[in-house]
Amino acid sequence: MTISTLIIGKNGKTGRRVEERLIAAGQETRAVSRSTSPAFDWLSPDNWLEAMQGCTRAYVCFQPDLAVPNAQAAIAEFIRQAKIAGIKHIVLLSGRGEEGAQQAEKILINSGLDWNVVRASWFSQNFSEGFLIDGILSGQVALPSGDIPEPFIDVDDIADVAFACLTQQSLVNQVFEVTGPEALTFNDCVKIIANVTQRDIQFMPISAKTFLSALAEQGLPEEVLWLMNELFTVVMDGRNRNPQNGVEKALGRPATSFYDYATKAFASGVWTLPTPAAENN
Repeated sequence: MTISTLIIGKNGKTGRRVEERLIAAGQETRAVSRSTSPAFDWLSPDNWLEAMQGCTRAYVCFQPDLAVPNAQAAIAEFIRQAKIAGIKHIVLLSGRGEEGAQQAEKILINSGLDWNVVRASWFSQNFSEGFLIDGILSGQVALPSGDIPEPFIDVDDIADVAFACLTQQSLVNQVFEVTGPEALTFNDCVKIIANVTQRDIQFMPISAKTFLSALAEQGLPEEVLWLMNELFTVVMDGRNRNPQNGVEKALGRPATSFYDYATKAFASGVWTLPTPAAENN
């Protein structure tokens, strides 16, 4: 039987990278999202089975996060349908220190399928591909948490670990807790990016209420606001400060440092400011 991998989250930070690695290795993939055909939408379970047909393994990234209240029921239903479709192995992206995520992990681990859990810390790429990039470009990053350390993980490392789990039988049925090699505060990260880019970028601590109000004004959905409140007022309490060896355990190499991530991101041009238009004479 041809091994084809279903990738939930074709356009996500990890999903597109996992797909790239599988294609480069000559593997068949079906990466899906709400805009693909067949489509996949976590809010439309009646359409999931069509997306699963012909696939024997899956990489699953739940949106917006496994911590949200409806995630466990969705994962349980996904697994039920995956069994019907003939999927034998699921690699689940999870988050550290989140009670809801741990419950979802248990559902998969006890499902009877082959499984892997890739339990990740905060993504370094949030500064270059996520909600913090505007602050980096404007020169001011305002967040509720400036002094709590977190071992930020390079998403390329996550994708490498997920690819290894999908393709190496020796890694099946294991949890890989993946973090960067050092714990840094958001303030530390901003200073590193300022150094790498040679720009004046400041970190500004603000209250969680102010932060959430700003997000609400941007029109973010309620579940994302709930998630941000959960992350910054509950999870970001120091519980995840200790780096783990999941990257090295899976890949036999150290995790990427935040400085190396920042250097790579800067070289890509993602933080390059637009050149001011020449003044009219």
